[in-house]
Amino acid sequence: MVTIKSKREIELMRNACKVVAILYDELEKKIKPGMTTLEVDKLAEEIIRREGAIPAEKGYDIGIKGIPPFPASICISINDEVIHGIPSKYRTIKDGDIVSIDTVALKDGFNGDAARTFMIGNVSKEAKRLVEVTKQAFFEGIKYAKPGNRIGDVCHAIGEYVHSQGYSVVREFQGHGIGRQMHEDPGIPNYGKAGRGIRLEPGMTLAIEPMVIAGKPNILELDDGWTIVTEDGSLAAHYENTILITEKEPEVLTILKK
Repeated sequence: MVTIKSKREIELMRNACKVVAILYDELEKKIKPGMTTLEVDKLAEEIIRREGAIPAEKGYDIGIKGIPPFPASICISINDEVIHGIPSKYRTIKDGDIVSIDTVALKDGFNGDAARTFMIGNVSKEAKRLVEVTKQAFFEGIKYAKPGNRIGDVCHAIGEYVHSQGYSVVREFQGHGIGRQMHEDPGIPNYGKAGRGIRLEPGMTLAIEPMVIAGKPNILELDDGWTIVTEDGSLAAHYENTILITEKEPEVLTILKK
């Protein structure tokens, strides 16, 4: 069931999402070569808690036997790691890496969710293009995030744009509704047929997140039960925002307003 947020709930969503927007604004200025991924995680948790929120991913349990709850405040995935990478004191960020960070902040009972792929130092032209296409795929999708359109219109636009650029989308993972729960209906894959799925209505809050692979779309899960990597070792990027469906254009809640 897709929840329609009240005006009060929308304000609470804005507050939670602003925490995530502040986080990425600060991380972009501070993440650098030589930092361990655990250091980035600790910095992220400090910022989230400073803003009066809780890192919702920390301790998140998917309920599958043998897979422990997620141990950190952010997912941090480097180069061929697509999503859900676990921070480690042994993993050092290097010049030329692309580093995808995904996090959820819980504040006053509501969740804000976003992801960014940061380009560290002197990245290759190929890596830069992948990151830029992944970001643009989000904006191509939300052109259709208007009342009366269907969720499939958004999904179709993302997939078509990514494929037109010669890249692949991850098919096993998707975006989602968001609110009091981190993951709510509807599911929002990054591919699909236009004109399918639920109709969009004002008051819906959605986490839309293109996950794009430079090579073939095949993925593998590492033994930690969380980290997803590309099967062929090609680069991957991730870009996500929480948006609000309004009477007119969608409002992106996880980008700081200038």
